[in-house]
Amino acid sequence: MRQPRIAVVGAGISGICMGIALQRAGFTDYTLFEKGADFGGTWRDNTYPGLVCDVPSRYYQFRFAMNPEWTQLYSTGPEIKDYLVRVAREHGLHTRTRFGIEVTAAAYEAGSWRVTTSDGETREFDFVMCATGFLHHPNRPDIPGLGEFAGPVVHSARWDHSVELSGKRIGVIGTGSTGTQLVSALAGQVPKVVLFQRTPQWILPTVNRTYRPLSKAIYRRVPALSALVYGVHRMIFAAFSQGLVHPGRIRRFIQWVVARNLRSVKDPELRAKLTPDYQAMCKRLVVSDRFYAAVQRPDVELVTSGIERVRPDGVVTADGIVHDLDMLVLATGFDSHAFMRPIAITGTAGRTLDQVWADGPRAFEGVMMPDFPNLFMLIGPHSPFANHPLTAVAEAQASRIIGWLKRWQAGEFGTIAPTHAATDRYNARLRAAAPSTVWTTGCKSWYLGKDGLPELWPWSPGRYEKLIRSVPDPADYRLERAEVRK
Repeated sequence: MRQPRIAVVGAGISGICMGIALQRAGFTDYTLFEKGADFGGTWRDNTYPGLVCDVPSRYYQFRFAMNPEWTQLYSTGPEIKDYLVRVAREHGLHTRTRFGIEVTAAAYEAGSWRVTTSDGETREFDFVMCATGFLHHPNRPDIPGLGEFAGPVVHSARWDHSVELSGKRIGVIGTGSTGTQLVSALAGQVPKVVLFQRTPQWILPTVNRTYRPLSKAIYRRVPALSALVYGVHRMIFAAFSQGLVHPGRIRRFIQWVVARNLRSVKDPELRAKLTPDYQAMCKRLVVSDRFYAAVQRPDVELVTSGIERVRPDGVVTADGIVHDLDMLVLATGFDSHAFMRPIAITGTAGRTLDQVWADGPRAFEGVMMPDFPNLFMLIGPHSPFANHPLTAVAEAQASRIIGWLKRWQAGEFGTIAPTHAATDRYNARLRAAAPSTVWTTGCKSWYLGKDGLPELWPWSPGRYEKLIRSVPDPADYRLERAEVRK
C-alpha cells in the first residue's frame, strides 16, 4: 500500500499526538519539524518559577499513555514536559524529528507541498500537518522606556535562569495565570514583589495535594483506575463547560465560588482592587491555592495605576509614583491568534494564509481550510481550548486526519479541502452561537478576535469531539482525483 509523504510542523502536545497516531495507523513516511531543541512545545519554552498546569494531571494526559507517576493533583511545568518527552521517545518519535529546524514556508504546487526549512532545504510532501499550537509567540508590551531599564527584563516564556533572583526587587507586569503563579512563587523569596495589575482576575480556589507513593503504586498495579479517574474528570469538566457556553446555574455557581474565595482577602481596600467588574470565566479562569495569600503579604505590593513609562531604576505609574525595581518580568502572554504564522503558507492560485486570514483566523471544524489542499491543523481556530485539556482535542483531531489519510491510501482522492460554502456555513453557525457564551459578556481577553467574538468553539468540548470523530459529509469537501505518486 502506498505511503503518503507527511510533514508534521511542531513537536509539542499536538505534534507528538499526531506523530504517534501516524505510527499506530501504519504510516511510515513522516517527519516532524521542531524549531526547539526537544519535545514539549509550550511546556518546554515556559520554565518560570511557580509554573503549574490549571487542569488536573490525571486529565491532562493522552488516553493512550496514561501516567501513574503524577506527583500532584496539578502538575508542575517540568513534570508535564518530562511526561511529553518520555511519551515521544518511548514511541520512537526522536528518530523522526528534526530538532532545531524551523519551517519557514510551505507552498502547494502541482498536487504536492513544497516545504522550506530554516537550513535552506526544500522537500516535497503529500500532506502537511500544522501542529504549531497557539501559545508560542511571546507578546512583548510596547511600554515607553522598557529598553532603557538597567536591570534584567525577562518574558515569562523566555525565562533567564542565569539571573540571580535573591536580593532583587522584582516587578511583575500582568495578572493572568502566569502573573499570579509568579507572584505566588516569588513572594517571601525576594525582598519585594510589585504586581502591576491592569485588570483583576477571578480566582478559582483549589488544593494542590501531593500523591503519596501508595497512591502511585495502586495506579501502577491497576491501570484501569487511570481510565476511570480520567472519565470522572471528563464528567466534571463537561459540567463546568456548560457554564462557559450557556447562562444558568453552573455559571451562577462558579460566580458564587470565586466571589466567596475573594472574601479571603481581609483588607477591604485591597479586596476592592482585586475585584473584577466582569463575570467569572469571561477571561480564562485562574486556578490558584496561593495567590490571595501571597498578595496579602507585606513584601508584596499591588499597583493598579497604569504604567506611564519605564526608566533605568524602575517604573513610573500614571499617579506619578516611582517604583524602584531591580528586575522586570513580563507576564504579558502570547500572540494567540498567530497559529501557524509566521510560516509563509501559500495554497492554490497563489493565495496566502495572510490573505485569507486578513480579517482573523478561520477554518472548517478547526482542522482544514478551503484553497489549502491536504493541509491539516491541530488545535486550529475555534478549537475548544478554554480551560480544557489540549491532549483530548489533539487526539480527536488526529483521529479525523488519520481517517482522511486512509482514504487517500485507498485511492479515493489525491487532494482534499473543504468547500468555501461549507466553511462559510460552519463559521456562520459559530458566530450565531457566540453571544450565549460567557466570553462575550463584557470583558476584553485574548480569546476575542478582530470582530469582538471569541475564536473558540461555542459549545461543549464533548460536542466538538463527537463532531470531529463522526463520518465527514462528502458534500462539505472538494476531493480531486489528481494523479498521485505510486
